[in-house]
Amino acid sequence: MALCHDHTPMEYRQLGRSGLRVSTLTLGTMTFGGQGNFAKVGSTGVDGARRQVDMALDAGVNCIDTADVYSAGVSEEIVGEVLEGRRERVVLATKARMSMGDGANDAGLSRTHLIKSVEASLRRLRTDYIDLYQVHEWDGQTPLEETLDTLDTLVRSGKVRYVGCSNYAGWQLMKALGISDRLGYQRFASQQIHVSLQAREAEYELVPASLDQGVGILVWSPLAGGLLSGKYRRGEEQPEGRQLSGWGEPPVRDEEALYSVVDVLLRVAETLGVSPAQVALAWLLGRPGVSSVIVGARTDEQLADNLAAAGLELADDQRAMLDAVSQPPLLYPYWHQANTASDRLSEADLSLIGPHLQVK
Repeated sequence: MALCHDHTPMEYRQLGRSGLRVSTLTLGTMTFGGQGNFAKVGSTGVDGARRQVDMALDAGVNCIDTADVYSAGVSEEIVGEVLEGRRERVVLATKARMSMGDGANDAGLSRTHLIKSVEASLRRLRTDYIDLYQVHEWDGQTPLEETLDTLDTLVRSGKVRYVGCSNYAGWQLMKALGISDRLGYQRFASQQIHVSLQAREAEYELVPASLDQGVGILVWSPLAGGLLSGKYRRGEEQPEGRQLSGWGEPPVRDEEALYSVVDVLLRVAETLGVSPAQVALAWLLGRPGVSSVIVGARTDEQLADNLAAAGLELADDQRAMLDAVSQPPLLYPYWHQANTASDRLSEADLSLIGPHLQVK
């Protein structure tokens, strides 16, 4: 089912400094499976997943993202089943780190857990290689040297093509890149992070680090768990959805600020004759350093709508309105750098500080 042919062709971007090209939209599969706590996000079975993968491929999507922990491996199993016979068409990304059992070594980024995890993922995905293998979260108790050496071995063995991280802090990312460069290990080609019009904290450290170091950015939950879909509006009874089902990611720290963002989203969407979700996704695709935005959907209709964002161009004034209503304040040391270092700032610095200099 191809619902996106009336839109401009999908764009492909380099993943950081790597030679790998990914579509600007990636299909996320956290909704596949519906096991345990993940039932709160979605419960797409094999048939529904096949339809969604068909839609995504027809729209030009070439990247599919999953993780071993999604529905305790069921998401990976479903992805493996629906990709049978067309595995080579996609950049297949998965992740490891979270707990996959009750044993002392069933979580983390130790050599033991990572090797066990990759072998299990390869079996579930019915493939002999993973295009992008991502460490899903920080492990402060395993030396980075051990984790990075293991990932390097996996690349050299052919089981993994590229490696990435997810949900690291700025210093953790830079420490990992420094170790990789010093010891000659494969460096992270990408980081998968949360950033959206509702939550732009990643712009303080993670986005500048990506720009400076040539690390691609994959964005998870770009609609803030549905908060930016247009369903949630000021003064209206909230519909049933992920945010009310107990999932709780990402957190809403300032409801008033959220609704101010939604107001502008609705205004821009009305002007363009598109959905607020498409505007929120198009805004992200124009942000510095972003390689691809991960879209996952409970329904085929939601997915079709999200996929249409690949062809949406925002005017400069529309982008400026969205920037202004969602802009994070300059924390220290950034306000100090804006005041006293603006004569010698790099492109990475200016990704955060630049807009504040223009309004001074």
